Amino acid sequence: MVRTFGCQMNEHDSERLAGLLEADGYQPVDSESEADVVILNTCCIRENADSKLYGTLGHLKSVKDNNPDLEIMVGGCLAQKDRDLIAEKAPHVGVVFGTHNVGRALELLEEHREGGEQVVEILEETVAADKESFPSALPVVREVGWAAWVTIQIGCDNNCAFCIVPSVRGVEVSRPFGDIVREIEIAATDGVSEVTLLGQNVNSYGRDITLDLRNRVGSAGVPEPSEIADLAGRSFANGQTRARPLFADLLRAVGAIEGIERVRYTSPHPKDLRDDTIAAMAETDSVCAHLHLPLQSGSDRILAAMHRGYTADRYLSRLSRARAAIPDLAVSTDIIVGFPGETEREFAETLEVAAEARFDNAYTFVYSPRPGTEAAEMTAQFVDHGVGVERMKRLRAVVERSSKLAQVARIGNTETVIVEGPSKRNPDRLSGRTEHNRLVHFTPPAPIRGGSVVSVRIVEASITNMIAEFVEVVREPTHKTRIPVTAG
Repeated sequence: MVRTFGCQMNEHDSERLAGLLEADGYQPVDSESEADVVILNTCCIRENADSKLYGTLGHLKSVKDNNPDLEIMVGGCLAQKDRDLIAEKAPHVGVVFGTHNVGRALELLEEHREGGEQVVEILEETVAADKESFPSALPVVREVGWAAWVTIQIGCDNNCAFCIVPSVRGVEVSRPFGDIVREIEIAATDGVSEVTLLGQNVNSYGRDITLDLRNRVGSAGVPEPSEIADLAGRSFANGQTRARPLFADLLRAVGAIEGIERVRYTSPHPKDLRDDTIAAMAETDSVCAHLHLPLQSGSDRILAAMHRGYTADRYLSRLSRARAAIPDLAVSTDIIVGFPGETEREFAETLEVAAEARFDNAYTFVYSPRPGTEAAEMTAQFVDHGVGVERMKRLRAVVERSSKLAQVARIGNTETVIVEGPSKRNPDRLSGRTEHNRLVHFTPPAPIRGGSVVSVRIVEASITNMIAEFVEVVREPTHKTRIPVTAG
């Protein structure tokens, strides 16, 4: 059993861990009491990550007391950061591993079983030349058959004052262009029709690759054109030597793969959102008209203290250019309130920018210090938590106003939806998402398989979802349905 705490990067790592387990003969189970191995894949972005992990480990101790053969493993970002603390506080954990050695999880488990001692292995960085360092190089068990997450880059070269990611994920390392395209081509033949490209800052994808290639020009180790194309894509290989990001090229290449109907990505950084990426989104039909563009704050002083690398005006300018090129663009964002030193006036500036940006959705957070980050040391400037909560309520009101207007404006539209499955609140209805990532519920006239593409007409809308009338099935899915089996 693999349990995930955290973001899509963690979810994707968990798919690969599940793939490793199944490739080694394990079968998935529904509860810890049935499991031979439990892997907790952790996150450390939010303040309550620690309590979630240790609460789960406390529960698992009692499970292990009843089943001494149960093996418990802890991996991911929190393991990378708190390796020794986890080992000390939870001696019943057999293996602790980090973000750079996901592929060694089962080898470490075998070491623990052979030696009987707790095994802790945390690597400090990913080796760029080692393709096995990327989770996507490992076997995969996807949660759904029609959608896939694909890692294009790991690590981050930014130094945002509030963020722990560079410490636990390392520096930016881009995956070779050809590897990504080949993985998605194989996924498409398996029936995957929607892919989400993952990276800490996808806009900078490939900058490290092209910088290395530029530095090799004129040297004895200059690569052949075919190698350049595999590393950086055909566009770059066509006589270019200037170091640059390759994300726009990648969007076009992935969007051209037969069978891939939707391409999403997360997360971009506003300072690196280039016009060529906007153009690629506008010109590539399968790239969804949805942009997640983290604002974090509308105050220039706070943005500078966060080390974000842009101003509010620059953010709004980039957003305006994107909307001009993609008229029906949906935009979501991340915003932190109560960052150390934030004044009421500076928070008001965030409200003003949020109102002007007209976000379709926003993930809002009251600032919480993460040990090991610059902002966590600004204790004298911490904003009272109650003040932060009150500010977030006001921010949510602004975002929800624009979100509802955007949702209501779609009443009467016919939308294309990929079916995800039964609605959580009403099993008689199906749920799916539009290319804008809007959640839609509708009642089907007959059973419809997950992954089907259907046409619906919007009849009601709220802040969080829309209700629609079924129109027709546009396309049946082609992925295989996984059937759990056990040895007899």
